[in-house]
Amino acid sequence: MAKVELKQPIVAEISEVIKDAQSVVLVDYRGLTVEEDTALRKQLREAGVNYKVYKNTLMNFAFKGTDFESLAPYLNGPSAIAVSTDDATAPARVIAEFAKKAKNLEIKAGVVEGDLYDAKGMEAIAAIPSRDVLISKLLGSLQSPISNFARVIKQIAEKDGEVAAE
Repeated sequence: MAKVELKQPIVAEISEVIKDAQSVVLVDYRGLTVEEDTALRKQLREAGVNYKVYKNTLMNFAFKGTDFESLAPYLNGPSAIAVSTDDATAPARVIAEFAKKAKNLEIKAGVVEGDLYDAKGMEAIAAIPSRDVLISKLLGSLQSPISNFARVIKQIAEKDGEVAAE
């Protein structure tokens, strides 16, 4: 069997993984210990992120004609991809948090919702809270004035009740 025939299923696998992706983050994992790599994979899996090491040339073929084609210049050295279909900021957030403990882990670049970001841009993306956290903050800020209004009305009603009792 020719080498091309062996590589086509891998390119198809990468294409399938990135097909519905909201974000793809390229990572340089060089220097991670087995324990660190296992812990990183576990955290990414818990966040719903697909993380896998592929050859750069195969990723380059899979990225052609997609929103992720702009990652091609960053495909040098050891590369892994972290792909999320649900939460666009999850890969960057988990990897950046993990990189604080594992100094050898580096984000090369990423594409989030069709826009290319370099390593510095991905740091900014990583600082964005998850969608669930943002929604809960929004609901909290919407609920706060209503709760305060209800407390004030209750206090007025209680105060009026005391005055009437005298």
